[in-house]
Amino acid sequence: MGYCKEQEQEQEKMLKQVWVHGPIIVGAGPSGLAVAACLSQQGVPSLILEKSDCIASLWQQRTYDRLKLHLPKHICELPLLGFPDNFPKYPTKHQFISYMESYALHFSIQPNFKQAVQKAEFDNITGLWRVQTQDREYNTRWLIVATGENAESVIPEIVGMEKFNGPVIHTSMYKSGSEFKNQSVLVVGCGNSGMEVSLDLCRYNAIPHMVVRNTVHVLPREMLGMSTFGIAMALLKWFPLKLVDKFLLLVANFTLGKTDQLGLRRPKTGPIELKNVTGKTPVLDVGALSQIRSGKIKVMEGVKEITRNGVKFMDGQEREFDSIILATGYKSNVPSWLKGCDFFTKDGMPKTPFPNGWKGENGLYTVGFTRRGLLGTASDAVRIAQHIAEQWRTNKDCNKSCSSHVILLEKS
Repeated sequence: MGYCKEQEQEQEKMLKQVWVHGPIIVGAGPSGLAVAACLSQQGVPSLILEKSDCIASLWQQRTYDRLKLHLPKHICELPLLGFPDNFPKYPTKHQFISYMESYALHFSIQPNFKQAVQKAEFDNITGLWRVQTQDREYNTRWLIVATGENAESVIPEIVGMEKFNGPVIHTSMYKSGSEFKNQSVLVVGCGNSGMEVSLDLCRYNAIPHMVVRNTVHVLPREMLGMSTFGIAMALLKWFPLKLVDKFLLLVANFTLGKTDQLGLRRPKTGPIELKNVTGKTPVLDVGALSQIRSGKIKVMEGVKEITRNGVKFMDGQEREFDSIILATGYKSNVPSWLKGCDFFTKDGMPKTPFPNGWKGENGLYTVGFTRRGLLGTASDAVRIAQHIAEQWRTNKDCNKSCSSHVILLEKS
């Protein structure tokens, strides 16, 4: 009986193993869709494993209603298919989601949803990647990490947070200021999300207090009628980075004024250099600064302690609040599931900087970790697809098995 049971267990294990002829892509966000499309164009099938039940889950499930792209649509296009011509210069959240869905449909991309990767590890004996989800093990020659820089919410540890009587939510759960009408709200964080949430709260007669713990660069979204980011990218082709940063700050101070006077101290390092080195994105102002000047958004120093009814600040002030919103950003989750690999730092970012961080060893690739948004994603996706396609075409086994679809072993 014991022998029969062992046989059944072994057979069940084998039936749950899936051989994937093409690459496995972890994540069905913009990065995963982009590389799948580029692979498809090269004639290489792929399989996307996605932990949620939809594509672009960050955009669909964890963004606020008023969100728009901060950069013009032509900078945010994915490879091979642009935005519709009738979309505005800065598409809304819902328009971007629509674009993603159309993109997946156009390239016949059909991810395996609700497949959360629990562990991925290279097997030196077989020369394959073993990718385990909650109910299957997938095996492949190539693994593409497309979970991105924003896979998980960052929740800071603040003394007393568990004592607070009101709601404490991350911006990933925030939808609209309509839920906070006439409330006094503490917004912890002054990045693009913190600024926009504070602005949104103002529109519903809430009283936002925005915590500014560190220095921050605030730039106008447009300069001289053109995208600030677009101008910077164009200038970088001709001038040194530090000179471009000086130009950006000169124009920003002229158009926005000295932000230091508003409690928003600028870092000593320029905005583009800082983003390249640390990944910290400059804030592109869409109206929050005028509300700060008018006093509708109140800038506060760092939080010392949260009490039952409010907050004690580092400068000695103490105020009561109805709600707290954590605009504290996101982080990569790669270290929690990718094992036996030293390609990533402990923070889940490739150790090799852009533009060479897209390729690791043993058939490992990464897309969407460039700190350069969708523009970097597009660049990575094209390179990865070309590199894998070269191997695919020269591999006899792949040539025999190549088809327009991923061939999977069925569960029986």
